[in-house]
Amino acid sequence: MAAHPADPTPGPDGPVPAGRRPGTTVAWAVAGSLTALLLLCAASLSIGAGEVGPGGALDYLLNRDGARADSRLALVVGDLRLPRTLTAVLVGAALGVAGCLLQAVTRNPLAETGLLGVNAGASLGVVAGIALLGFDSGYAYLVCAFTGAVVASGLVLLIAGRTGGGSPMRLMLAGSALGATFGGLTSVIVVNSAETYDRFRFWVLGSLAGVEGYGEVGRLLPVVAVGFLVAALVVRPLSALALGDDLARSLGHRPQLVRLTVAGSVTLLTAAAVALAGPISFLGLLAGFLARAVAGTRLPARLALAGLVGAAVLTLSDIAARVVSRPYEAPVSVIVALLGAPVLIGIVRSRLLASMGMTDPAGDERREGGPGPVSRLLARLPSRPSRPSRPARPKRPGRDAATVVLRGGPFSLLVGRRPALAALGLAALGLLAVVISAYAGQSDLGVSRTLQAVLGQGDRFDVLLVQKFRLGRITAGLVAGAALGLAGCLTQTLARNRLATPELLGVNDGATAAVLFSVTVSATGTFGAWWAGPLGALVAVLLVTAVSGGLGQRGYRVLVVGLAMSALASAFTQVIISRRSLNSASSLYVWTSGSLNGRSYSVALPVLAGLCVLVPLALVAARHLAVLRFDDSTASSLGAGPGRVRVLCMLLAVALAGLAVGICGPVGFVALASPVIASRLAGPLRVPLIGSMLTGAVLVVVADTLGRIVFPGTELPVGVVTTVLGGPFLLWVLLGRSAATRV
Repeated sequence: MAAHPADPTPGPDGPVPAGRRPGTTVAWAVAGSLTALLLLCAASLSIGAGEVGPGGALDYLLNRDGARADSRLALVVGDLRLPRTLTAVLVGAALGVAGCLLQAVTRNPLAETGLLGVNAGASLGVVAGIALLGFDSGYAYLVCAFTGAVVASGLVLLIAGRTGGGSPMRLMLAGSALGATFGGLTSVIVVNSAETYDRFRFWVLGSLAGVEGYGEVGRLLPVVAVGFLVAALVVRPLSALALGDDLARSLGHRPQLVRLTVAGSVTLLTAAAVALAGPISFLGLLAGFLARAVAGTRLPARLALAGLVGAAVLTLSDIAARVVSRPYEAPVSVIVALLGAPVLIGIVRSRLLASMGMTDPAGDERREGGPGPVSRLLARLPSRPSRPSRPARPKRPGRDAATVVLRGGPFSLLVGRRPALAALGLAALGLLAVVISAYAGQSDLGVSRTLQAVLGQGDRFDVLLVQKFRLGRITAGLVAGAALGLAGCLTQTLARNRLATPELLGVNDGATAAVLFSVTVSATGTFGAWWAGPLGALVAVLLVTAVSGGLGQRGYRVLVVGLAMSALASAFTQVIISRRSLNSASSLYVWTSGSLNGRSYSVALPVLAGLCVLVPLALVAARHLAVLRFDDSTASSLGAGPGRVRVLCMLLAVALAGLAVGICGPVGFVALASPVIASRLAGPLRVPLIGSMLTGAVLVVVADTLGRIVFPGTELPVGVVTTVLGGPFLLWVLLGRSAATRV
């Protein structure tokens, strides 16, 4: 007997109440999506260059009056529009199904197809083909993109399989780590070759304009067909996996094999799509999210709906790309972001989000994981000696092995020995990094000449070079690194997640877009105004907060809206860069990778003044921030207001990250790595604000120094260096023996 459509359907978020998503709703949604796709295909065949309207396209399709013999119709419709439309449908469906599969296997409705490193691997393959092998044809790009995507995802599967059996978290971490490394290597090649960048900057935006004939589609059609076939075969075991690994094993399935098979299908579909149309991000996230909002936990319906939605959105975006900026074509990935971001925002503002079980992850996290962290913290709290003869109040403040009490009149300060020693060690390391950075460079300065120039003595050229250029740049790096480290520490402590960064709220993309906008309205100069960074970050967070309904307990709302805002800001950034001349675009690309080139005291000193205000506020909030490691009820009983502390710390993190972007662009991984390193040095019981600042400052200065000396005659942006090194760091977090507890 068949199950009633309104029967509860189990899923990763629990059973869906009866009648909430009746089968008729899903059927209507599939039928409506299919109808919309057919209409869009008809419009795609009727719109575009060549002055062939709907009548001419219909004549060619039906071959009325021998229309296919008309050379103009055969060229416009048969060789250009029809293959392009079929490619849009195929690529959109592939990305939609891949996104739905990835969200199902990771149990994360915000998972993106680029998580397996596919997009980064494809980009690296294309750049390597252009720069190292001299390829300049569409078919060569296709081969390079597909090869790079398959190699990247294969490495991700290998690493995740060795360390965690292909678990969802391991797949996501390994994909993010290798994707970042591949992205950094791509930037290393691009910044050293203007010709390579000129070709790459248009391919990376994603476009279907180069599709001519059926050659490329025909070569990759078998790959896509295999990906679809594997997706269809894995539906049943993947649905069982949503019930839990133990229950799936009892039903005869092998969870690890299922996850690896799904990852293989996602790889084939995404690699083929990237090879055909470039790295069109956000579409897999959008299609999978929409399918989940309508079909709930019914995986077969979700896959079908995600494929139809992906095909329809990409076809619509391709049509819009042809008409919005005639006689030119807009990048299709930008159109996807402009169309998809408002849709995502509309969903999270509707009641559908509650039906998806995505209203209060923070509360669930506290209920599920609250006792664990509390118990671990209480177990590690320093205890007093048990000898009864020892007085309650120590005679000498420095006697305690863990802390030191500093007194001055009526005031006293409790200082931890280990954090203090860590801070002193980091400060010494920072001083050493400053000395080495002042000495290192393209000019041949000895150590003695460098020290004399620092003191204002010696040759005037040496003094000018060291004091005005190098020390100014070093100061900017120290300030930016300190701001990033502190912003990362605040964000990770608030989120209780070592992988959290301000980027989740669209801070980096908003700040970057604001600085680039200031470039477009400025008459001269390559860089924008530094103050535009924090202003753009603040605007982005205010928009995210206003649209999502507040930071409060609506964690998924904030994340979804943050992703949507990031996509919009990133699309705006891509449009600005693509419309600039080659020289200007190359400079802007370097800055958007994170660069200290040209930065001096004029930028560093105003930001340093801002830090002098923000850092004391963060230190004042540190005591209450440490209490937030417990659950909210415990924090309130200890006198901390969780809501007020969260808002204050979030505003501080946003301002700090915005200041850093205003100085040197979006430098990657510093906000992620600095708090992790500082926490290891200071101990698990501390919120390492000072240590994170010092670590961030050291990391940025060291990375900038490496970028100036690694390749003689050229310079790598500091963000490229941190990205290349940040991927292995994230892999170290992944491969560590206690990674599960750290992440």
